[in-house]
Amino acid sequence: MTLPRDPSANFCYRHPDRQSFVLCQRCGRTICGECQTPGAVGFICPEDMKAQRQSAPRNRLGARISNSSPIVTYAIIAVTAFVFLLQWIPGLGVTNALLYAGVYSDPSYGALQPWRMLTAVFVHSQGFIFHILLNMYTLWIFGRILETMLGHWRFLALYLIAGFAGSVGVLFLADPRTAVVGASGAIFGLLGAFLVIQRRMGADTRGLLVLLGINLVIGFIPGVNIAWQAHLGGLVGGALIGLILVNTRKRTQQPLQAVLIGALSVVLVGASLLPALL
Repeated sequence: MTLPRDPSANFCYRHPDRQSFVLCQRCGRTICGECQTPGAVGFICPEDMKAQRQSAPRNRLGARISNSSPIVTYAIIAVTAFVFLLQWIPGLGVTNALLYAGVYSDPSYGALQPWRMLTAVFVHSQGFIFHILLNMYTLWIFGRILETMLGHWRFLALYLIAGFAGSVGVLFLADPRTAVVGASGAIFGLLGAFLVIQRRMGADTRGLLVLLGINLVIGFIPGVNIAWQAHLGGLVGGALIGLILVNTRKRTQQPLQAVLIGALSVVLVGASLLPALL
């Protein structure tokens, strides 16, 4: 004999006014569409999903191991590609509005616009299509690896801080009237962080060292029109982030990690303000 099902069981346990016939695959409670998270089989309620994430194993850098896709890497590529398309629309002036030069950090030139130190990372040269293609290809390769190792937020912080550090390199090492565009500083930051992490973990980094060396040397060849200053600044910034991450990878060191990354960001911002303060 089959007992009749309690009518209240057909309503979400978190939202009693919402009828549903979907059960959590772990606890068996009824969950509405808002409370459903797709699992390997069926759906999982919010409480069980939270418990699953908290108990997930962590990799050697302290990030939880996850099967989620590198969404930050893909998002950066998508945003960069979208901005590049906007650069081609006549009259918008996207390139001129987002590029960076040292004059935009010095009020004596009458054009103090420090935000360009980050926006320049998302615009690329229109005269050399391989500029954006090579940068995004390198990001696609190393970004996916690093985002899996570090987690979404650490990876995003690494990319943006390295990109900003690249602009700081341009500020102090290049002619202030020289305009720069491109994600190269951020890309070199990813390579710098990856090199530090791999070496600390005992991996063979000779191939990566050769790749970095070749790209750095190319920037110094006369006439190639490459901002080696951004490469160098991004590389140093990324390497410093890598050092912080590998030395604070224990769970108990996560607050210290956040403080150190924040402190590095403050130092970079402070350095970028020196021309305006002196």
